[in-house]
Amino acid sequence: MTRLFESHKLFNIFKVPVRYKNPDHHWSVLKKKKRSTQKALEHFDDFYKTVYGEDWKNIRSALLNNKEHKYVAIVNNFSDVERISQELETIGAIDLKAIYKAFEATMKNDELKEDDEIHTKDQITVLQNIIAQKQEEVTKYKKIDPEDEYPTVEKKKLPIDQFQPTQLQSIETSASSGDNKSRVIQSSSGIASSQLFEFVPTKQLIGMDDWVLESDHYNYYKEGSDFTIKVVEETELNFPDALKIYTYEEGNHSKFPKAKTGSTGAADYFCLDGASIFPVLSLDLQPADTMLDMCAAPGGKSMMALQTLYPRIIVANDIQTSRTNRINDFLEEFLPDMGDWREKFFLTQSDARHIDEQNIYNKILVDVPCTTDRHVLHEDENNIFKGTRTKERLRLPQLQSEILVNALKIVVPGGTVVYSTCSLSPVQNDGVVQMSLKRAYEEYNVVFVVKDQTRALLPLKYLYNFGDFGLKYGHIVVPSKSRNSGPMYFCKMVRVQ
Repeated sequence: MTRLFESHKLFNIFKVPVRYKNPDHHWSVLKKKKRSTQKALEHFDDFYKTVYGEDWKNIRSALLNNKEHKYVAIVNNFSDVERISQELETIGAIDLKAIYKAFEATMKNDELKEDDEIHTKDQITVLQNIIAQKQEEVTKYKKIDPEDEYPTVEKKKLPIDQFQPTQLQSIETSASSGDNKSRVIQSSSGIASSQLFEFVPTKQLIGMDDWVLESDHYNYYKEGSDFTIKVVEETELNFPDALKIYTYEEGNHSKFPKAKTGSTGAADYFCLDGASIFPVLSLDLQPADTMLDMCAAPGGKSMMALQTLYPRIIVANDIQTSRTNRINDFLEEFLPDMGDWREKFFLTQSDARHIDEQNIYNKILVDVPCTTDRHVLHEDENNIFKGTRTKERLRLPQLQSEILVNALKIVVPGGTVVYSTCSLSPVQNDGVVQMSLKRAYEEYNVVFVVKDQTRALLPLKYLYNFGDFGLKYGHIVVPSKSRNSGPMYFCKMVRVQ
């Protein structure tokens, strides 16, 4: 017996029980593991409650309710325009331009001011009139041949001479100068947007595995808080004649059916988040404009710009091959093989921070990478709140600022730059704008005025929830239960020096 034990190793006789470890994809492991969407929601609960106060509860509810996420349909001018418009109106969709003009006329007649509300009864009456008119009239939209030249309308020129170089000064100095203070917030204010770092939760650790205070990454925004930029009022939002945008009335969350393929082989229309139209509309595209979309994927905003039929050239750029491929796929679906659009629409792959084409673009869209607040609450795949992407997320404001500064540098004098994000973060929004304008002035001696579009946006107040929340430069569409578009922040800047 002794020899038997000696001839066998002990572990071959006495099995030691070892607990089985489930693979990473097993339900028991996933249950214990915190999802990226959950991390994002916890971050927003901590951060945005500080910024939006009691309103955050309603914003949060709208963001999580993706079933009622509101879209708009943009008619493809390279398909059968008249038929498409008629079919969209048949299912109850309304031309957004008609809504804008109707409410604009109503407000002028009633001498409504910025703080006045349009009563629900008036809203219904205006919309009923629009719908009745559409039902009675025969659509006057002519089908546009893709081979037709762009409309030869005299291009508007910005009267640069009327602007004088703006000297950057402290907010306190500006506030005491007697100028319009409606969008200037003193830096001594408790939650002033000029000190956006105060919005960042300084006691919470973001990315617990890295033990990094998020506020440490944003402290350099303090340096821009003692400067101010001239803000000029803009009273009207321009809707190009060829651009057809359809939506539903407030509270109607109907989805647009899948677009058909028209006689040219191109899809009839494409859908965007209801608020995504504002960065493109803010560019105020005119005939013969030369436009650059610096971060264009997946291509919806560039395609919307093309639907105006105005720009002489549109360059859609992005940094990665996978992203430029998405733009290309979008083009193949909505643009026919025929026509001269190929001579006007170009796809490039480059780091937006290093585009150095000077004196070419008079309209630049800077729709930067951001936390994509709605998306990260619903999709775990490629979520910016993944633990492996913590540092990338914390560096977002720096990346955004570098891209915007480059746009401010290369746009031609008199040209327009529109900066936009789909984030509610004041650091990624007004904070980046403020710091970038300061850097552009100090490093490249370029001066901009910011366009206050509050009055211009007022006719669409019925369909969109335009938030204020202490913004000093841009505007933001905040999701709500009955107006569930966005979030979308946008800021229009015009170069004057």
